[in-house]
Amino acid sequence: MTIRLAVFGAGRIGAVHARNAAALPGVEVARVVDPGTDPTGLAREIHARVSAAAEALADADIDGIVIASPTDTHAELLLAAAERGLAVFCEKPVSLDFPTVARVTAAVEAAGIPSMLGFQRRYDPNFRAVRERIASGVPGPLEQLLMQTRDPAPPPRAYVARSGGMLRDQAIHDFDQARYMLGEEIALVHAVGGTLFDEGIAAEGDIDSLMVTMVSASGRMVQIANSRRSPLGYDQRLEAHCAKEVLFIDNRPATDIRIAGPGGARTAPPMDYFISRFAEAYRAEMAGFAALIREGTPPLATIRDGLEAQRLAEAALASIQSGRPVAVGPGWMP
Repeated sequence: MTIRLAVFGAGRIGAVHARNAAALPGVEVARVVDPGTDPTGLAREIHARVSAAAEALADADIDGIVIASPTDTHAELLLAAAERGLAVFCEKPVSLDFPTVARVTAAVEAAGIPSMLGFQRRYDPNFRAVRERIASGVPGPLEQLLMQTRDPAPPPRAYVARSGGMLRDQAIHDFDQARYMLGEEIALVHAVGGTLFDEGIAAEGDIDSLMVTMVSASGRMVQIANSRRSPLGYDQRLEAHCAKEVLFIDNRPATDIRIAGPGGARTAPPMDYFISRFAEAYRAEMAGFAALIREGTPPLATIRDGLEAQRLAEAALASIQSGRPVAVGPGWMP
């Protein structure tokens, strides 16, 4: 069976997904849709056809769509996939409007279509191995989880204006990992955030620095530190403190070479950005999407996971605005 996909979005992450999907055995990227840029070069590279959105969605031979277009297009495309019975992979977030996220999630689940959300860390070998070891019970119960996500440099102001802000764009991955590693929901969120160094981000009403403390339903603790700037490069670390073991995920260096001399030793800096750091995870994501379509293999991240991670992002934003912790019960809405 050859799986035929249409990819919506030919920008940075859309091109990654398109190339990864096209490289899979038995997968064809038949159409590329991107009215905002010229996707001709990418389409030629992967032997796809440049199409309009309506044309791609109406193609009876398409088995699924990959949504990597701007966030404000995600909800409409997800609803179109649900209506047409197409499998769908969607980058986060589903929408910047949380009630819309809830409405679209309900529609996708009601339609029963195969769906998957783009939380690539779940497909990273290191993050997945830590999750599986915790789930095995060998380290004992997870008691405290600490995560750090810091970008090498702030994104362009134009990106910040459309991204939904630091909480919905960057920190949402950490909120997802909290649920993934704990295996349960979060009950309390207390966040502080501000603009410490980037005037352009401040002008867009966003923050460049964030710290979040959360408590799970059973009382376990999570701490998250995020920044839009890191002097050491892309800083992506995790520490899982369990009863019998402490599990670490450290930064992955650009090379494994260590140079030593009379003045001391030095190692390579971390990989330059998330595209390179999670290259293997992105390939595994598209393989997972193909397996979902072909064999019904459950994905590691569903649209429901997207809803719940964004619920925590919205609670963190509410906490920053109020200066108080936010209790996040079932069905909590901002």
